[in-house]
Amino acid sequence: MSSLSDLVRGLALRDGVEAVVVASGDGLTIDQATGAAGGAAAALDVEALAALTATLVQHAARLGEAAGRGALATAVLEHERGVALVAGAGTGVWLLLLVHADTNLGPLLYDLRRHRPALAALL
Repeated sequence: MSSLSDLVRGLALRDGVEAVVVASGDGLTIDQATGAAGGAAAALDVEALAALTATLVQHAARLGEAAGRGALATAVLEHERGVALVAGAGTGVWLLLLVHADTNLGPLLYDLRRHRPALAALL
């Protein structure tokens, strides 16, 4: 069985992934890795990213509830210089993936959805 660190590093090594941060619902960093596509990712403030991920998830969850959409599973935020993908990884734990703007997100989103139960079991 793979460890959480193995899984995080495996995600970070996917094409186009710059960094992966596993954040608790309280905004604490559980694990992190930078990818082969890293570049500026090595200079990221991981603690700030984990804290902001928790805040984002709280607000996105409220939006989903107000809109009658249910619990938040995944959020894709497209920015000028890339994509921030936030995916639930178990009760109160979130994955933040920073991805290059030109990366095909389809396979990544599919794998995150398909492997969500196995990921939750690692936490």
